[in-house]
Amino acid sequence: MKFKLLLFCSFWMLVFAVSCNKDEISFDAPSQELSFSRDTVFCDTVYHQVRSETYAVKVYNNEDKDIMIPKINLEKGAASLYKINVDGKAGYEFTNVPLRKKDSLYIFVEIAPQATGPEAIAEDRVIFTSPAGQQHVTLFSVVQDAEFFIQTPTNPNVLTNNTTWTSNKAKIIYGDLTVDQNITLDIQPGTKVYFHKNSGMKVAAGGILNINGTQSQQVIMRGDRNDPYYDTIPKNWNSIRMAAGSLLNMNHTRLFGGTKGLDLRQSTATIKNSFIHTFQEYGIYAVASTVTANNLVMNNCGESAIGIFKGGNHSYTHATIANYSGTMGSLNRLGIFATNEWKNDSGQTEQGALQNLSILNSIVYSDRDNSINFEQTPSQQFQYLIQNSSIKYAGASGAGFTFDNNPMSVIQSIKNEDPKFINYFTAQMNLRVKADSPARNKGATTIAATVPSDIVGVTRTTNPTLGAYQ
Repeated sequence: MKFKLLLFCSFWMLVFAVSCNKDEISFDAPSQELSFSRDTVFCDTVYHQVRSETYAVKVYNNEDKDIMIPKINLEKGAASLYKINVDGKAGYEFTNVPLRKKDSLYIFVEIAPQATGPEAIAEDRVIFTSPAGQQHVTLFSVVQDAEFFIQTPTNPNVLTNNTTWTSNKAKIIYGDLTVDQNITLDIQPGTKVYFHKNSGMKVAAGGILNINGTQSQQVIMRGDRNDPYYDTIPKNWNSIRMAAGSLLNMNHTRLFGGTKGLDLRQSTATIKNSFIHTFQEYGIYAVASTVTANNLVMNNCGESAIGIFKGGNHSYTHATIANYSGTMGSLNRLGIFATNEWKNDSGQTEQGALQNLSILNSIVYSDRDNSINFEQTPSQQFQYLIQNSSIKYAGASGAGFTFDNNPMSVIQSIKNEDPKFINYFTAQMNLRVKADSPARNKGATTIAATVPSDIVGVTRTTNPTLGAYQ
């Protein structure tokens, strides 16, 4: 009994001693500078009163002792547009922050700003003050004023009057925004249109969508996540769907990051000087539609940059239609796919004549064996012309057409000669060709005369280079 009592007392004395020892840990003033996982936090472009995602910075104690950081604070204090959380506590200023030796702590940063104009820079600093000196981490974001279009059960989100969007506010779309029948939406130069996840735009029968960018003020249409990470990721939004009888005019526009880009259903589209890239399925998905495109640049689409179904009437002049992807390697990644067939929403197969598909002074290339694939229904019209263009071609069995000895449909074109793009994997998709590219000076001047300037305004009337860039 005495032994058990002695053991019991010894146990609690040990617990008490350990507890006292823990409480007596001493934290010294830092004698060295701290180090950080990054010295600048670049937040997403954010919109008026919309909270950003949360960003993390790790603060490291490289000393062989426990330290007490005297002060961590936002330079602008309570007036800052930013909020920080230091080791689990939110605020603007923190004193005597402990940090164990060779350990780290997290600082979480977010911003939920009030916009003061169309676009402004929000900048602040997280200041670390100690005897070792003052250090800081810079916080940086672009803040945009925004106009919201939100579809709800009681708000179908339909434009029922002719509407003009200007660049004074970004346009943020939640759900679907519909341009009503026989209504025109004009989007002016420099306007930015952002789609939330699973959102898109629909243009009803007879509706007109005019996207009027300029070379110096492109119209941007993308997902609403602006972190550079999302510049090369698809499926951030759905598509722009044009109903039968609707009309699209698109100039100097950058459209990217969704499931389908332009979803055309028996509609007419005129596309000039534009970039369409990074879509999970198709950049252009055209069903029995008419598409006329000049100076078009495309890349990084899962199934095909252009998908032509149920025929239609198509012309692509001085287009650079590439398809290279580091993230969608398991998909087909064609440049152009064309067929007479189309499965409707009921699963039934419909047929249509391909009245014309012209590929003129263009580059259609990918990292697949064939950049173009035709699937013709024998009883249907399938009229195509590949003239003065460069394509990837492995053979008729995979491409669905004959390249050699086909003088009526393949004229003065080249196959399997790498166009030598400057860089096809960057976010900006630099699909200019190098000085020694086989695409140099291979265009027909008569075709170039119909599109006398390239996508950046350079004249191409003599010695035209294939594709969108001279």
